[in-house]
Amino acid sequence: MLTLTPPAGVRSPARFDLLSNGTHYEVLARKYRPQTFSELAGQEHVSRTLQNAIDSGRVAHAFLFTGARGVGKTSTARIMAKTLNCEKGVTHEPCNVCPLCIEITKGTSTDVFEIDGASNNGVEDVRDLRDNIKYLPSHSRYRIIIIDEVHMLSTNAFNALLKTLEEPPEHVKFIFATTEPHKLPVTILSRCQRFDFKRVTLPKIIARLREISDRESVTISDSSLALIARKGDGSMRDSLTALDQVLAFCGNTVSDEDVGTLLGTVDRRLLAEISSAVFCGDTQALLDCIKRVDLVGYNMRQFCQELVEHFRNLLVISSVGKPEDILDLAAAELDELRMQAANVTSQDLQRRLTLLVKAETEMAHASFPRLLLEMALLKAALLSPVISIQDLIEKIKALEAVAVHTPPLPWDSQRVKPAGARQNNPEPLSAPGYRQPLPHSPLPPAAHSVADSQSVWSRFVSFVNEQLPSVGSILEHGSPLKQETGVMEIGFPLGSYYLTAAQDAGFAAEVRTLASQFTGMDTLIRVKPITPDSGETPISMAEKKKCDHEKHMEELRLEVQKHSVIIEAERVFGARITDVREF
Repeated sequence: MLTLTPPAGVRSPARFDLLSNGTHYEVLARKYRPQTFSELAGQEHVSRTLQNAIDSGRVAHAFLFTGARGVGKTSTARIMAKTLNCEKGVTHEPCNVCPLCIEITKGTSTDVFEIDGASNNGVEDVRDLRDNIKYLPSHSRYRIIIIDEVHMLSTNAFNALLKTLEEPPEHVKFIFATTEPHKLPVTILSRCQRFDFKRVTLPKIIARLREISDRESVTISDSSLALIARKGDGSMRDSLTALDQVLAFCGNTVSDEDVGTLLGTVDRRLLAEISSAVFCGDTQALLDCIKRVDLVGYNMRQFCQELVEHFRNLLVISSVGKPEDILDLAAAELDELRMQAANVTSQDLQRRLTLLVKAETEMAHASFPRLLLEMALLKAALLSPVISIQDLIEKIKALEAVAVHTPPLPWDSQRVKPAGARQNNPEPLSAPGYRQPLPHSPLPPAAHSVADSQSVWSRFVSFVNEQLPSVGSILEHGSPLKQETGVMEIGFPLGSYYLTAAQDAGFAAEVRTLASQFTGMDTLIRVKPITPDSGETPISMAEKKKCDHEKHMEELRLEVQKHSVIIEAERVFGARITDVREF
């Protein structure tokens, strides 16, 4: 073995080995490629179905393997080929030691054809294949045709393959593999047994990487393996390729910082720091973390996507009882997220997650992505807490308990009506102490006081309202200028509608008739214009009612403001009184 010393300036202590027999380094994805069904990680449903088919003798003539890249489609096709052609007989696991298994593993078997559908997609290629499969296998049990990326075949090529695919010779088996099954014609799909390969879960990728690292005598932490596995995005081959890249850079001793720097992935601790700062409202730490991300040169939108995924994980953990069945996370990461989500409600997480999703969408067309992310995170950190419905109900119950032990207000019999509510069957307002006037009540002499005059006028207006409401409604806006035996002088505001209506001869006749009934003698009615704001004339009944009502409502408002229940409600809900109404 010839050992080459790395040139000066190379950070990695790794050795560059070239074997004396000319053998070159084999990448991990090829070196540790699954050779049996039991080695297929994350595809147990496919392995079990194929093994049962082999054991029961129900092996179809055409298979279609679909799924994402690097999940084991081609490897499964080779394992299937070895299982069917193994010298030890058709068994659910190949021996991998007989010459036939070794040839298939190395890709040198003359009876197993691996065809790339992207480069052999013409109708002539399919015709040649169709002519060759007529011959019996040279030394194997079956001729097996493996076509990778079969969706790349042309329409004419698919048509040329249809008849052979439906009724192939007994010694031929077809195995197709594709990442885009929707591009295959329905006529092809209906002639194959389809197997959908799943994306390999993160824990299984981490377990496989740990096994390979131990075999390669590599010192690496679980957190670094989690970063590498996440970089693979469900693909075992991509994860092994990323591990190969890390080993080339770091050698046999791998640090977490080197993995993050090399792969360009976000340190999970940074995501935890940002979410903690958001929950604590620590804007200083929040902006410091964004600055660190910017200094590293990480793409802000991609970092925002990582944050969205992080908050989504927290939301799932706080919302369900068994998040491990939903989240594709390692056990250590799941425990850390559980601790962080312990003191946060699902509602708060949903509100913050909505802000981040909106920011990520806007960053696609923004000139200042860092500013958008900072604004979204600051808004998330400064969100006001939301009081749940249950808490509000409990506080209302507490207020009701306080109200039970509070003496009632004088106006409790007349409930306060919310602003804007309609009044049903409103009672006419009247000044307190008014009595229904009796007929034939004598008018006071001129020497009587103004109070007596107002009292007699109010009784007269009430009497008119009972007899003729239309006339009474006009008299309510008149002021009693003179009330003597046989004479009644009424003043109305100058230029008002009421003055015009009162000057009508019919109106005067009706009032004279009613006045005669009220006093028991013939009474002369005089109507005069007055200036309302002069202060020299008595106020009308309408003005008196308005003044009395305003005074009453002001007293009512003061009592409402001083009530203990209202004071407590203002404190709990941060409310204020805008209007008080009676009904």
